Amino acid sequence: MRPVGNNRNGYDSAGTSGGSQASAWGNLTKEERNEYIEKYSPLIRYVADRLAARLPSHVSRDDLVSSGILGLIDAVDKFDPSREIMFKTYAEFRIKGAMLDEIRSLDWVPRSVRKKTSQVEKAYHTLEAELGRPASDEEAAASLGLGMEDFYKLLDEAKSVSLVDIEALRGTIRNNGRADVFDLVADENTQDALVALGMREARTVLAEAVGNLPEKEKLVVSMYYFDELTMKEIGTVLGYTESRISQLHTKAILRLKSRLRRYFDPQGG
Repeated sequence: MRPVGNNRNGYDSAGTSGGSQASAWGNLTKEERNEYIEKYSPLIRYVADRLAARLPSHVSRDDLVSSGILGLIDAVDKFDPSREIMFKTYAEFRIKGAMLDEIRSLDWVPRSVRKKTSQVEKAYHTLEAELGRPASDEEAAASLGLGMEDFYKLLDEAKSVSLVDIEALRGTIRNNGRADVFDLVADENTQDALVALGMREARTVLAEAVGNLPEKEKLVVSMYYFDELTMKEIGTVLGYTESRISQLHTKAILRLKSRLRRYFDPQGG
């Protein structure tokens, strides 16, 4: 395999001589292209396994893998080393994006569940504005007119909807006319002060939203997205069941989505 970057594993990362590397990548032979696809194909199974753990059993893992293959091929075809993004990171993003698109196209979440999930998100939004702090489970349940058992049952149903999780940011950018956050960064025509400021502000809003989560939810988000532990592993660390960790994750994501929605669409939030 012909390396593209300047380090001895140049195919793993973008180096600094952007023009020559972009040219080298663009001139990959069919054999070299296939080698990259083969080298990074284990990412497909890795991402599929992580997503499948949060999906109903009737969602086919094989379908996720199939769409992930297309995502990896797309990554190889569109990667530009001059943008100084590691290929592994870019490939994983494209693979996950392709799988999420496939899941959305299936529309396997009942409308009733989507509606209830939206109601929980709005309840968190309203209560936080009124209380000046994150709402407790009891307060959220009372706001929805639910007993605690029904409230926790609703959270269990909503975990499928929260699959989009932090990808809500990606979807919002896509709805604003961008393919994804990497395309936004890579578009030279958008690299002005206003866009750079906007992306920094978005990251700041997300960081502040995570920081304002209740402590247990903050820990779950940190362990899941930054330490990349599974729900089961987080449960072992914190001494909770996997089901309880899933509920904490769902609540955290609904709160974060509410914050992000207010940032990107203040009039509609």
